Amino acid sequence: MTSTLEISDANRVRTVTLNRPEVLNAFSEAMYAETAAALRQAADDPEVAVVLITGNGRAFSAGNDLHEMQRRVTDPEFNAQGSNFPTMIEALADFPKPLICAVNGVGVGIGATMLGFADLAFMSTTARLKTPFTSLGVAPEAASSYLLPRLMGRQNAAWLLMSSEWVDAPEAHRMGLVFKVCEPDELLAEARRHAEILAARPIASLMAVKQTMSAPLRDAVAAAMARESEQFAVLLGAAANASALADFTGKRGD
Repeated sequence: MTSTLEISDANRVRTVTLNRPEVLNAFSEAMYAETAAALRQAADDPEVAVVLITGNGRAFSAGNDLHEMQRRVTDPEFNAQGSNFPTMIEALADFPKPLICAVNGVGVGIGATMLGFADLAFMSTTARLKTPFTSLGVAPEAASSYLLPRLMGRQNAAWLLMSSEWVDAPEAHRMGLVFKVCEPDELLAEARRHAEILAARPIASLMAVKQTMSAPLRDAVAAAMARESEQFAVLLGAAANASALADFTGKRGD
């Protein structure tokens, strides 16, 4: 089975590249599982100080694979298998070392909400972000209902989470969602430069800083994820969601 990730190491920085460019790096169940595993492995590797996540091709990630979401609504057997999405979110929440995201192109859904777990986020001037929860008739995800208001302020987070509108790089920077905006051909180099500055520090010290910053948030993140999952379960397959998914996949029954 072909891996959904490309992984490389240099100067104690592990770069994890989302690698489904033919579908704009949309997260399949396999990609959720592989990303979680990659984060766990990096956490346990004494030679890795920092993880940098980016995307292959013209997207960071187009979010959840909506064809699989459609199957979850229409195929009870597939739905009964459960999802690897919570496993990846738990791996992000638990990751004990600096995590950097380099948003090279469009980031939709988890491609945007993932930034709530990033210690530093860099974004290409040509990239755009969107959380299409209301356009899909579902609830937020990935503890974004807690992390994004804390990161961006309530009103900026409310617009991002409620509007299903695109946010460009300057606006994302103004809102506080990203640390730095870069020209496309400078994005990875700038993200890696910052990653290597951090990676040159003692790993134990980096982990101590992150642990003391994130420990007060752990319970709140878990509680937010539980609330979101409860709302998502209610809304998945309901009229608004079923209609939106049918429009996307071309499988409307009427």
